[in-house]
Amino acid sequence: MLKIQTLNKIDQEGLQGFPHAKYEIGNDFQDPDAILLRSFSMHDMELPDSLKAVARAGAGVNNIPIDRCTDKGIVVFNTPGANANAVKELVIAGMLLSSRDIAGGIAWAQTLKPEGDKVPALVEKGKAAFGGIELKGKTLAIIGLGDIGVLVANVAQSLGMKVIGFDPFITVDHAWKLDQSIVRSETIEGSLAQADFITLHVPLMDATRNLINADKISMMKDGVRILNFARGELVSNPDLIAGIERKKVACYVTDFPDAGLLGVPGVIPIPHLGASTNESEVNCAIMAANQLMDFLENGNIRNSVNFPKAVMDRSNSVRLIIANRNIPNMVSQITTILAQDHINISNMLNRNKNEVAYNIIDTDCCNMPEHVRDKIAAIEGVLMARILPGK
Repeated sequence: MLKIQTLNKIDQEGLQGFPHAKYEIGNDFQDPDAILLRSFSMHDMELPDSLKAVARAGAGVNNIPIDRCTDKGIVVFNTPGANANAVKELVIAGMLLSSRDIAGGIAWAQTLKPEGDKVPALVEKGKAAFGGIELKGKTLAIIGLGDIGVLVANVAQSLGMKVIGFDPFITVDHAWKLDQSIVRSETIEGSLAQADFITLHVPLMDATRNLINADKISMMKDGVRILNFARGELVSNPDLIAGIERKKVACYVTDFPDAGLLGVPGVIPIPHLGASTNESEVNCAIMAANQLMDFLENGNIRNSVNFPKAVMDRSNSVRLIIANRNIPNMVSQITTILAQDHINISNMLNRNKNEVAYNIIDTDCCNMPEHVRDKIAAIEGVLMARILPGK
């Protein structure tokens, strides 16, 4: 039985995908084969030797010790795109909230209840204080054209906005999904300078921390509206507040409020609702569970943040999976050991990502001696070696 440890509440539709005959689900295993979680922080956890994979039911993986996992040959999965529609819809709502003082108007209207029959007249008299601008005809800059950015771009274009996208690492798949009328900018500066609205959809890393800062804000249009449904640390809050105070920034909508942003006029704090829909939680749980099962049973890797994508159709024979440092002479050492034990390779896949390489090897044998795996695991630079029985 393979043990799946859950560190957060995971939607039942995802958990029900694990066949009861093969998997045991619980939250207090000492020796789990895999961990399934959402926002639980693993940074202070000991990683048991039994652990083979970690799956985050969501896109962000800041709560997972990626480097430590890599060193131990543990594959870390996330679920990009599973919550993209939910975030896209909230981004559009954020644009509307920032362009017209809808929230302020609603709060003011609630105060009129004691006025009784006078309410309709008071509404007509006071509504001018909550006016704003329309989205149609305005320019939206989207920083990051991944799953969410592409969806936002296409919806914004359908609303009559001019859309400029910036993403130097856009994939072919995402590029194909973009509406042809969307303009791609070669520089982030070129995008920011033209925009009436700016929305951020990039991961948090050293290069993107405080991406929106005083220098970037200074090159924006007066009255720009900024939306952040990616990560709070992408924006320098002190610089943002200073931009609001001098009316450079008309509004900041963030899904990641902190104490310094609360109560600041011009800031719309949303309590991290980006993926908080029933559908999103179900989609993330199902996707994470399927990725774990495919890896544990077949060695296939999809949507890993620390290992390369590696997918190979499964034969009925024994499969060997090996992770190693991406250095010369590794494959030849592995194949030499197999040859010494007269094990013939019927199919092989080798992929690499940054400093990690990953191998899937199908053999002609029905059983593989464990000492073969042990010899391979002992090669300097090998992070993990596992035998997957034939089906």
